[in-house]
Amino acid sequence: MPETHKPDENLLSDFDILLLAEGRHRNLGMCLGAQVMTINGISGVRFAVWAPNAQRVSVVGDFNGWNGTQNIMRPRGAGLWEIFIAGLKPGETYKYEILGPHGRLPLKADPVARELETPPATSSIIANPVMAEPRAALLRHTAPHSLNTPLAIYEVHASSWMRHLDGRSYNWQELADRLIPYTKDLGFTHIELMPIMGHPFGGSWGYQPLSQFAPMPELGTPQDFAEFVDRCHEAGLGVILDWVPAHFPGDEHGLAQFDGTALYEHADHREGFHPDWNTYIYNLGRFEVRGFLIASALFWLQHFGVDGLRVDAVASMLYRDYSRKEGEWIPNQYGGRENLESVSFLQELSTAINEYCPGALLIAEESTAWPGVTRSAAEGGLGFTHKWNMGWMHDTLNYMAENPLHRSHYHDQMTFGLVYGFSERFILPVSHDEVVHGKRSLLGRMPGDEWQRFANLRAYLGFMWTHPGKKLLFMGCEFGQIDEWNHQAEVSWPLLQWETHRGVQGTVRALNHIYRTEPALYERDFNPVGFAWVVGDDRSQSVFAYFRFGDDETTPLLTVCNFTPVPRQNYVIGVPGGSWQEIFNSDNSGYGGSGVGNAGVIPSAGQPGHGQTHSITLTLPPLSTIILRRS
Repeated sequence: MPETHKPDENLLSDFDILLLAEGRHRNLGMCLGAQVMTINGISGVRFAVWAPNAQRVSVVGDFNGWNGTQNIMRPRGAGLWEIFIAGLKPGETYKYEILGPHGRLPLKADPVARELETPPATSSIIANPVMAEPRAALLRHTAPHSLNTPLAIYEVHASSWMRHLDGRSYNWQELADRLIPYTKDLGFTHIELMPIMGHPFGGSWGYQPLSQFAPMPELGTPQDFAEFVDRCHEAGLGVILDWVPAHFPGDEHGLAQFDGTALYEHADHREGFHPDWNTYIYNLGRFEVRGFLIASALFWLQHFGVDGLRVDAVASMLYRDYSRKEGEWIPNQYGGRENLESVSFLQELSTAINEYCPGALLIAEESTAWPGVTRSAAEGGLGFTHKWNMGWMHDTLNYMAENPLHRSHYHDQMTFGLVYGFSERFILPVSHDEVVHGKRSLLGRMPGDEWQRFANLRAYLGFMWTHPGKKLLFMGCEFGQIDEWNHQAEVSWPLLQWETHRGVQGTVRALNHIYRTEPALYERDFNPVGFAWVVGDDRSQSVFAYFRFGDDETTPLLTVCNFTPVPRQNYVIGVPGGSWQEIFNSDNSGYGGSGVGNAGVIPSAGQPGHGQTHSITLTLPPLSTIILRRS
């Protein structure tokens, strides 16, 4: 097909090329790739791709019989290639045929494609131009997130949350019809989607993406996904996407050896290959690669209007010796193990998001004690808004797995999280990683007979929802799924026919309601003055009690946990005076509990205790968490 511009007429602007070379082009999704446009009055598609070491690049597809001699791109500066092909329309498939330094390569998908064929097909698709402009950001976004507001996240694997009887996954419209009202009814504030960027292998759960600008086609078109986000926002739900800038798979049609050289990845496997996942590591020392990833992050936030990103595998990015033995890694320029390029990239990423998408969430899955993850980049931190508290998760789940008879020996696992609990802005995650690979389901970790297992789970959720930190719960955990999560099957919805499972679901619904209506549980989540132990040392009875405080005018709450199956009568707890009312009890008979508790208003007595001027006498139900509000 003939080109419709003069041979000496540039397509990409010189300014575009400058920004691309410097890694500062923040709207890459609308610059590179396949862009539907009109030139000299003729409609068609402009293609542009970065392949600096290629000898020749052609666009191939059904439109030219996949013949690489028909539409040869012309080189521009900074390793860019471009062409305009008249008459092409959205929906056409294409790839790049690249002649590298050592010969012809397997046909390559477009790194900046905005639409994809459904796997196992691997071609890129010319996207509909309706996605060419940001979609009314002011109308689409929920209010920018504030740190002193509730954040209760429902983590979802979109392909396996709910399925048709024949095993097909729900598409985006069907998910919107069912997932949004379900999440809203349970009181969550956000849905977090495990990676929905195009990925060739479903068993990776999306954590090995090849397409950083295109939604997975299995669930619908990019427009379908955009409408799903719109409907979430209309219902008052935010949307967070898991995003993976740490590594990518080595499929031959993808980024690996893209132009016949190590372009997106490091050439040296001691830096460029991840031994745990058999994937390639992005070379974040290249400006163009950094710009590619930052533009991807901004693309999801701006063009789809999502409310935040959760960055996967940050720890693997921060350490050059991550999961490597001696001699298998290269120290940094100072001889250390810190990956300075990754640090610089994450700081640049957070700075760009703050500039272009103020108020967006940027959450780190970071499993070490790296300092300043949630400190601003200007102050030397990484600039994330929140960090997953992996230590808290492991410690508390290990405690809960113990027989209550032995929990007194593991008491510190429930209190240790408060030693460092305000060093970062933490999210408390009970995520998909905790219910797979032989770890058992959340309910399956709980000891005892059936009644005790459900009581333990309800009590643990009560502890989690009243502990400082925002909340994240993986799908199925909210009603006590029995089996581990299986990405090839839907969540075990038939379990909700049983009262015990409905009781766990009711517990989560009630906790979210209290969490969202009691400011003491969120206003000072990241300030030590928002928390105070009352009873933190009752090892023999495995009892914990603590206050949560909000702003000066906010009514405080008192939480008491009894992690033994023995009811405690006449348990005295020091309080600052006034009357107290039980507003939540995980042992409520409506949740499947025994119905033991403290009805009505409990006046305080003048007897001092636990450093307080007054005290109240409580009945502590077995394996329970209760919440009391000062009245």
